[in-house]
Amino acid sequence: MLIETFGFTKDPRVDGLDSYILVMEYAPIGDLHNYLQMNFTIIDWREKIFILYNLTIGLLSIHDTNLIHRDLHSGNMLITGYDCKIGDLGLSQSANDTLLDNEIYGVIPYIAPEIFMGSAFSKESDIYSLGMIMWELTTGCKPFANVEHGIDLIIKIIDGARPEITEDTIEWYANLMKSCWDPDPKKRPSIDIIKDICKKWDKREYDGQVDQVDQADLKRKKLIDSKKLGPEFSEKSHPNAIYTSKLLSSYISKCSSIFSKCSSINSSSKGIYYAILIKVIFDR
Repeated sequence: MLIETFGFTKDPRVDGLDSYILVMEYAPIGDLHNYLQMNFTIIDWREKIFILYNLTIGLLSIHDTNLIHRDLHSGNMLITGYDCKIGDLGLSQSANDTLLDNEIYGVIPYIAPEIFMGSAFSKESDIYSLGMIMWELTTGCKPFANVEHGIDLIIKIIDGARPEITEDTIEWYANLMKSCWDPDPKKRPSIDIIKDICKKWDKREYDGQVDQVDQADLKRKKLIDSKKLGPEFSEKSHPNAIYTSKLLSSYISKCSSIFSKCSSINSSSKGIYYAILIKVIFDR
């Protein structure tokens, strides 16, 4: 589902283009992250699946019009009553536009690794971002909140680092989430596939589904009671963990340079690999 846009209005007190205001649907509860922070202990697995299903409907409508959102994160997912809707399409573009932007904005933990290596945004990179939102639904926390959001984190993401999956996560959900995180964009599922899976789980069409969900909720409650799950018990956020979209072009340029220099190094040469990375970083 998408936040509805009603039109434009004009502030009579302001001159020029800055006077125009976009009139959109009101989301009284705020964004998804805020909702998870306030209600995590009472959000069961049925609601998590329902929220994800809502988001897949919204992303499908974007991809079906051959657009890419390019900036999916929990701050752009808005709660309107019972529904969670995608907003802020300000950075969206046509999927046919494969030209690389001179200025690329985003939130590092939600950006697909191939973007940092110089690839253009794609529907597949949106799917990666959705996978990170799936993880956030399971924990109530933003991904990689305990580390600085800079070149070191980007290198780790490119090298395969992903958030740790919680013990209560339902197996099918974990597998779907990991497939969204796949380092190979071609191996990520399309939004059509994700939506169909979520719809069947939301409508309880699978055999044994109720038992799986009930068991996951029992585990969830035990983890919360033992203070092992939830935003209240998570590690303290790093002061340089930034979750507003920022200019990333310099990071991408640096990473593209680094990995072009290291492209001939195989995975068995990790020590040399990182030594070269560090040298390139500090030589720039």
